[in-house]
Amino acid sequence: MEKLFTLITFATCLIVTCAYKNPYFAERRSVIVHLFEWKWDDIALECERFLGPRGFGGIQISPPNENVIIGASNRPWWERYQPLSYVLVTRSGDERQFAEMVRRCNNVGVRIYVDAVINHMTGEPRDNVGTAGNTAEFREWHYPAVPFTREHFNWPPCGIEGSDYNNNAWRVRNCELVGLKDLDQSKEHVRRMIVEFMNKLIHLGVAGFRIDAAKHMWPEDLRIIYDRLDNLNTAHGFPPNARPYIYQEVIDYGGEAVSRDEYTPLGAVTEFKAGMDLSNAFRGNNQLRWLSSWGPTWGLLAHGDALTFIDNHDNERGHGGGGGVLTYKQSRLYKAAVAFLLAHPYGEPQIMSSFDFVDSEIGPPMDRFENIISPSINSDGSCGNGWICQHRWRQIYGMVAFRNAAGQTALNNWWDNGSNQIAFSRGDRAFIAFNNDGWSLNQNLQTGLPAGTYCDVISGDKVNNSCRGKTVIVSGDGRAHISIGPQDYDLMLAIHVGPEVIKIFI
Repeated sequence: MEKLFTLITFATCLIVTCAYKNPYFAERRSVIVHLFEWKWDDIALECERFLGPRGFGGIQISPPNENVIIGASNRPWWERYQPLSYVLVTRSGDERQFAEMVRRCNNVGVRIYVDAVINHMTGEPRDNVGTAGNTAEFREWHYPAVPFTREHFNWPPCGIEGSDYNNNAWRVRNCELVGLKDLDQSKEHVRRMIVEFMNKLIHLGVAGFRIDAAKHMWPEDLRIIYDRLDNLNTAHGFPPNARPYIYQEVIDYGGEAVSRDEYTPLGAVTEFKAGMDLSNAFRGNNQLRWLSSWGPTWGLLAHGDALTFIDNHDNERGHGGGGGVLTYKQSRLYKAAVAFLLAHPYGEPQIMSSFDFVDSEIGPPMDRFENIISPSINSDGSCGNGWICQHRWRQIYGMVAFRNAAGQTALNNWWDNGSNQIAFSRGDRAFIAFNNDGWSLNQNLQTGLPAGTYCDVISGDKVNNSCRGKTVIVSGDGRAHISIGPQDYDLMLAIHVGPEVIKIFI
């Protein structure tokens, strides 16, 4: 009877609970990169020239539907989160360009995940024209291009107060987030408009959605919307009956009226605490040795429920409880935290790819006509024109290859020095070591790897069967001498099996 119950529970998980938790990556790929504010034509090109060849699993794109133009504030990034309609026209491109981008990325094995803004519409900006040329009557709650009218919003309007997050779930879900017109997802017309919008994107070949502001919507309403979504489009390489991957933005550091646990039965959830934990550790606020137990035992979501990241477009700007999280601005520690995230088997990781900013409100690089400027690619493979492109940093794309090589293997051979020097393997496929102490790491460590000569993917690429960075020789018993100095350019070293590295058996 117990065995039968277990089988029934597992089957129910597959049909209901786990239906929206598979990102449907192409074979031997992993890791989502958020190409924040990139244009569709540029994303298509990046899929073909870099992301596909480097083994990335997918891309989170910025919201693809019409938003209000905030011209008076130098086009801030957050205008993309003020929808005016569900027409597929933004500064990133139109519907034709979007469809072509999705097709080209899927053709090279890179999936597309849409940032879906379905909680609300606009606020009340001074400007009243959208990126597709539509207008609205903000103070009448009238959006004719959808159409939505006053009856489709939570009424009467109210604003979320800071204290509501601690003690009033009803207000968090029924009142306006920073003055944005709050849709009522219990209304059948609202559900139908949202489902039509998302199903159109599924038909065009996307693999799933990030649900913006999910904690501000009732789980029972989201369940109805998700279950009305179409299966993924088999014409784009997805298997039959595949459900879209859904990861829901629920900022929950504990103690709030709305809990992330209310959303895990629906789909995956953004695990903000993961990035905070790793940022604290690599900043020196917690010793790295304690990361030996990092994962659900730290109060994080279950492995299959968690979309993990160090930073995202909100908290790299200090929003969403982001104070203290590492970003590209602290590049040495940031690269190490991302490396740990990608090396560790916990969760489904996503990395950020930013544009440079000093003012946290500013939008992407643009010309005098307010068109987004494309990233340029420098001779060393890095980006220019104001784009950071962390996904092109060797230390990060090298760790994507590491994760792909590690596959589903377990974390083994943990070692630490009782302080901030740690190392571990992923089965017999990959090995990584970190030194965040002020003195050298010089140890003969068990790597778990087959005997051979490996290139450290952190300090240099393999070129013509030789290492541009450090070389690591693994002996017949799997042990290797690992050296990381306190002043080395990077505070980690990583090796793995596969065609990207040398592997000469001894």
